[in-house]
Amino acid sequence: TSPGSPPWPWPPDPASTSTRTCGRTSSSPCPASRSTRWSRRKADVPLSMRSLRFLSLDPDEMDDYVQLHKQQPIRRQTVITCISTLKKSTADDDGVSCLVIGTESCDVYVLDPEAFIILSKMSLPAAPSFMDVTGQFDVEFRITVACRNGNIYILRRPKEENSPLGKRLWRTVLAAPITTMAAMDLPTRGFQAVLLGLANCEVQLYRDKNLLSTIKTPDVVTSICFGRYGREDGTLIMTTRAGGLIVKILKRTAVFDDRDGAPGPPQAQSIRLNVPKKTKLYVDQTLRERESGAAMHRAFQMDLSRLRLAAAKAYVKALESSLTPVSSSLSEPLKMNAVVQGLGPTFKLTLNVQNTAACRPVMNLAVSFLYDESLYRVKNPFLRIPLLVPGLIYPIQTFVECTSDKGIADIIKVFVLHEGRSRHTAV
Repeated sequence: TSPGSPPWPWPPDPASTSTRTCGRTSSSPCPASRSTRWSRRKADVPLSMRSLRFLSLDPDEMDDYVQLHKQQPIRRQTVITCISTLKKSTADDDGVSCLVIGTESCDVYVLDPEAFIILSKMSLPAAPSFMDVTGQFDVEFRITVACRNGNIYILRRPKEENSPLGKRLWRTVLAAPITTMAAMDLPTRGFQAVLLGLANCEVQLYRDKNLLSTIKTPDVVTSICFGRYGREDGTLIMTTRAGGLIVKILKRTAVFDDRDGAPGPPQAQSIRLNVPKKTKLYVDQTLRERESGAAMHRAFQMDLSRLRLAAAKAYVKALESSLTPVSSSLSEPLKMNAVVQGLGPTFKLTLNVQNTAACRPVMNLAVSFLYDESLYRVKNPFLRIPLLVPGLIYPIQTFVECTSDKGIADIIKVFVLHEGRSRHTAV
């Protein structure tokens, strides 16, 4: 037998069996040759290596080849695609286990651990890719097999069963195809999850549909095993496509939190609220809204219009009195406030100017004062502002002297001007 091939014979196909009795007494082609060639063209009838060798011979050599090998049993070798273990009679950790093998020939074999004979053979419609085995062979067992045709089959004693009663609980879309998967079981913590190896060099840990963790690997992982290794209960062993071996040990302080990475509303939104029962007041209010819905809507629209009018009047008043100085240009957003210091008759006026743009500086600005010259005298009525960097506050200072002895006060307006424009930028 070749490496990776089970050493037991397969039942011969009819075309291979017919080569044992082939004989001809004339120059006509061997009947088994025609039958074997016809079987080779049919995809559902695989041939043994002996039959393939028979087809490659010349017609004169076929009779001698048949006479030489007709007494030998027909054997065909296959390749193992997946492998697992099944407890023989007890579920103890140190109990005897049977070997469960999935082959390229679409068969699943259960082998005796002592005599190495076939205890059970089950056939599938397609070659198996992954297997998950539970139960005991002598009591009851279940073998869940994922095949290459995209279907999942459940094998029980004594025959296979493809349950049509399965219901999909949830579905998640992965970033890359799955290359391997394994169960992660921590009995000491009561934690169970699934490890998925993906083709994008990642290993993801899922509990139900929630992604708990992601491990980056240097190469595509082809097989995963999680369990006890030495004195460590939580050890993850991975093999890569290039032949590498990766061993990771779970920290004893590790905490796994469910995080739903799927887009959409959070999980808390699906929790049903404890809504109280309907009271008599609620029912009366509902009836009132149903009967007077149009009148209530008109009253609401009238109140909303009044609120908008009051807000507009307050905004116009603030602009006229310059209580909240703002910029009138969207391309040069400025913020300014004034601080008056002193008891008189001379006052110190400080203007704090700030550029509120995100990343655009403002330049070529100046400050001008409008006041009653019979009451006040400003030391510098026209000031130039340096380049304003966004986010910084620039203080601009000047002195104001009160020239009237009548004790009359008036408003001093400050305008921010831009060179080359007739309209002020801020007031």
